[in-house]
Amino acid sequence: MHRLQIGLFGLAAMLLLVGLANIIMDRARLADKADAAVQVPTIETVRKNSDPLADIGVVPAAEPTSSAMAAPAQ
Repeated sequence: MHRLQIGLFGLAAMLLLVGLANIIMDRARLADKADAAVQVPTIETVRKNSDPLADIGVVPAAEPTSSAMAAPAQ
C-alpha cells in the first residue's frame, strides 16, 4: 500500500511539473510574439538606411525617393 501511495504521489508530481513547464512555454511564446511586433531599429539598420547629409539637403540622395520621381520636370 505504501508503494502505491509513493507511486501515485510521484505521478501527480510529474503531472504538475509538466503542466507548469507548459504554462511557462506558452507565456514565453506570447512574449516572443509581442516582441516581434515591436521591433526597435538597431544602430546597423539606422546607419545603413540613413544618410544625414542627404536628409538635410546638403548633398543629393544616392537613391531617388518616390516624391522626387513623382515631381514634374520644369
